[in-house]
Amino acid sequence: MPPQNKTTKYEHLIPQFFGFLENPEVKGLLIVLNTVGGDVEAGLALAELITSFGKPVVSLVLGGAHSIGVPIAVASDYSFITPSATMTLHPVRMNGTVLGVIQTYEYFDQMQERIVDFVAANSEITADRFRQLMLDVGKVAKDMGTILVGAEAVDEKIINEVGGLTKAVSKLKELIQECEKNQ
Repeated sequence: MPPQNKTTKYEHLIPQFFGFLENPEVKGLLIVLNTVGGDVEAGLALAELITSFGKPVVSLVLGGAHSIGVPIAVASDYSFITPSATMTLHPVRMNGTVLGVIQTYEYFDQMQERIVDFVAANSEITADRFRQLMLDVGKVAKDMGTILVGAEAVDEKIINEVGGLTKAVSKLKELIQECEKNQ
């Protein structure tokens, strides 16, 4: 895709969640993330679907879960990140033509607070600490924000544990067994 087009699209995943939920053979989901981010509205919608899925969900960050990938990563019941994977936390931003009026700033601020509130509600990081990391200067070239690598995301209490595919699948099976036992 050309550089002006986001290549991560979430809209096509949203309808599939209804099929997963209704399929009795689907006992849980493993969400594997390697994303540069993308559309905030679609990303938050996907994160809300994951949070309210009703079956066990485990996420695994491979490579990266940047920008709106952060709420998607924390939406699961339990999250993993590989040692070399990264998460980029930054303020909401947009390129292209933007109306230079106060309402535009207020809209961006409201959208950013929705992300902050979601991440804080679905992980152990506080809203204040998450906001501080998003707005940090000097950590991301030509921008505000913070890049967390592997264990740093766990230390900041955004992700539950460092681990790879084997640990993530094992945790998902454990959560499925607990769910079946409680039914």
